[in-house]
Amino acid sequence: MATTYRRFVALGDSQTEGLNDGDDLTGVRGWADRFARLLAETTSPDLTYANLAVRGCRARHVREVQLPAALALEPDLAVVVVGMNDVLRHDFDLDATVEHVEATIAALTGTGCRVLTMTFPDVAMMLPVMRWLRPREAELNARLVALAARYDVDVLDLFSLELAADPAMWSHDRIHGSVLGHTRIAAAMAELLDLPGSDHSWADVDGVRASRLTVVRRDAWWLATFLMPFLYRQLRGRGPGTGRTAKRPALLPVLASGNDERGFETSAGAPSSTTGG
Repeated sequence: MATTYRRFVALGDSQTEGLNDGDDLTGVRGWADRFARLLAETTSPDLTYANLAVRGCRARHVREVQLPAALALEPDLAVVVVGMNDVLRHDFDLDATVEHVEATIAALTGTGCRVLTMTFPDVAMMLPVMRWLRPREAELNARLVALAARYDVDVLDLFSLELAADPAMWSHDRIHGSVLGHTRIAAAMAELLDLPGSDHSWADVDGVRASRLTVVRRDAWWLATFLMPFLYRQLRGRGPGTGRTAKRPALLPVLASGNDERGFETSAGAPSSTTGG
């Protein structure tokens, strides 16, 4: 029988915040919000949920800022997904990144909280032009899997997932999930917990592979539109996420009267849009 949870907290960066599944005017949703809804609709109808993830943050931020806030909420279920922003930076330190993630997971599991995590999808399939990052991403993923095994943490392994090559999984920036991508990841997490009604259909490859010419054109457009501004910010020391806060810092009901279309409470104090970044 599946476990019932009362307090679910998500820690991480922009993917867990839900970037590009919605917007900053109407509120971003994302896989963690969608997963919370699946939990509440199946095994955990009284679930409360907080999302502390902030776009642009790195593993150190999760450990030093998000972890204390998460521990104060006393979760019985948490997700920790961070490290890709570290991989993308020029000062990437694998050992330091893993150390921060381990400290975060150790602190949460030490309270008896069940923790879930995931590996990062293959950047060479998502963005062929960025395949030079694959070795460091692969090494980080391997270390995260080993770390999870030491702490009895369940891992959703996205690294070798063929679905990652499907353009439909990713939004216009080809880094963050599309609505479909976030929905599929939520379904994958549901399967990881064996929620009622869950199965492996989320991993079905139903997109159409682009031609080589289309890939080249798409890569050139992406380089000009997204990579160059990103590099400029890094050179100026202005990484994304500066001044941002969590979109849902308090535990709020998932299923309650007065819900918005996402199933989240909209009474006073419940955020309807994100200020996270």
